Amino acid sequence: MSIELILFIAMVGVFIISCFALKLPVSIAMVLSAIVGTLISGNGIPIRHLVEGSFAYIDTILVISTAMIFMKIIQEIGTLNSLTASILKKFHKTPVVLLILLMLISMFPGMITGSSTASVLTAGSIVAPIFMILGIPALETAAIIAIGGLCGMIAPPVNVPAMIIGGGIDMPYVGFTIPLLILTIPVAIFSVLYLGLKYTKNIDYNLVKEKVEVENTGIKLYIPIIVVVALMVADKVFPRAFGLGMPLIFIIGSIIGIICGKKVDVLRVSKEAINQCLPVLGILMGVGMFIQTMTLTGVRGFVVVRSLSLPETLLFAAMAITIPLFGAVSSFGASSVLGVPFLMAFLSYNQIITASSISFVAALGDLMPPTALAGIFAAQVVGLENYTPVLKKCIVPGIVIILYSIFIILFSKQIGAIIF
Repeated sequence: MSIELILFIAMVGVFIISCFALKLPVSIAMVLSAIVGTLISGNGIPIRHLVEGSFAYIDTILVISTAMIFMKIIQEIGTLNSLTASILKKFHKTPVVLLILLMLISMFPGMITGSSTASVLTAGSIVAPIFMILGIPALETAAIIAIGGLCGMIAPPVNVPAMIIGGGIDMPYVGFTIPLLILTIPVAIFSVLYLGLKYTKNIDYNLVKEKVEVENTGIKLYIPIIVVVALMVADKVFPRAFGLGMPLIFIIGSIIGIICGKKVDVLRVSKEAINQCLPVLGILMGVGMFIQTMTLTGVRGFVVVRSLSLPETLLFAAMAITIPLFGAVSSFGASSVLGVPFLMAFLSYNQIITASSISFVAALGDLMPPTALAGIFAAQVVGLENYTPVLKKCIVPGIVIILYSIFIILFSKQIGAIIF
């Protein structure tokens, strides 16, 4: 048995024991596993490498932090409530369009924060009562917002698993927007219609109006979102003229939100936003240390070489099984530990599209027990005590995510020739 394999088993073992037996946070478990790896390899505790690793994803950390503050501010001023009410008023006669638009709203926080948890707890808590008023049972509603959180987490502009996978091979997070939309939007549409359409054939809008505040608040509340989207587009189309970067764009959007909406306690909202995303930020720092240790000790190269030696058919099966299972501890950890080697193994395919697809499979970790963050919080939002039935309802959409991601990888060259 090679020393690299021993190190890998030891690091993963410490990681699993720390998470499940000792009940430590995922971020702390990753730090401990990284330190164990350096100790066993004879490198002691290399502070420089650990610190360097913790800053590997500083750009992503800044994006998530500022995006979460922006998200909390537009939630506080009522933008999401107003948008939901407007959609209900305009599309209550066309249930298919209504469900799709409500699904997009549930995805929105995840799209700008890169967190399925943020999506479920913010927009999910707003649209869940609407889904149930429309006649969708609580169980199906929880499944919808859980899948919406996953799709939002992977949809552009912020996809943390794709950033982690790309960072593992020094691939910049550029050109991912269209591939991620191709992956997430069809799955989101399928999921909401599969789970909810049969319950919304006849919507009683008068009943909806009694339970939901439907009013015309004008365009003022939407200005922050419009400005942020416009600046993001300008940043991509005219990078030399703008080049603001997403953290600064979200800060500008937050300031505009404070001006355009009702009075907001900025300090309180900012603290709540950072507290909510702090576990994710900690995981990213832990992931950075973990990858740095794998690189320092040679484990990363060992995993890549072993992955490359598998036949292609087994590669797809291994990806479909191992990445979601490892993602039960952390979808970000699965992206770093397994996502990077699988991307290396699929070098014959379009790398951007392949990394996007692998990130979508990794997102399923947020539905895998025992952590199952998206499933647990979705159950809590609709008032269910047990989250297991929610996960069962997500099985079909989950299988669709895996099969569709593999399909996109197989045809990534043809797709890439069209969109790039």
